[in-house]
Amino acid sequence: MNTLTKPHTERDAAGTTGPRKPAQAPETDAAPDRAANQATTAQPSRSRADGMAVASFIFGLLGTLVGNIVLGPCALIFGGLALAHHTNRRGRALLGIALGAIDLAILLTLVTTDGTVSWHIGG
Repeated sequence: MNTLTKPHTERDAAGTTGPRKPAQAPETDAAPDRAANQATTAQPSRSRADGMAVASFIFGLLGTLVGNIVLGPCALIFGGLALAHHTNRRGRALLGIALGAIDLAILLTLVTTDGTVSWHIGG
């Protein structure tokens, strides 16, 4: 008989042969696999952190143009939270933090030079 077509058999304790059964892990009453639970719970947290990184960047970018008194601190907070939650978009979170700091520097410059918190052009 050809070895390629010969079915794999195995002897059991009684000495009878039969088809080989796939190996099975022993059943235990232990808690579910923690790594699998962490992987499923980490995914929503990670995507939420990615959203915070993008929000930080957008708030920082918009804050350089308008509303830097509100959007600058929001960019700093969202960027910090995204980094704390281990975002995949670390560069975007850092850029949002940098833009948020620039927003606050612009605000500080406007307050000290003009005594106002808004942009204006001209005299």
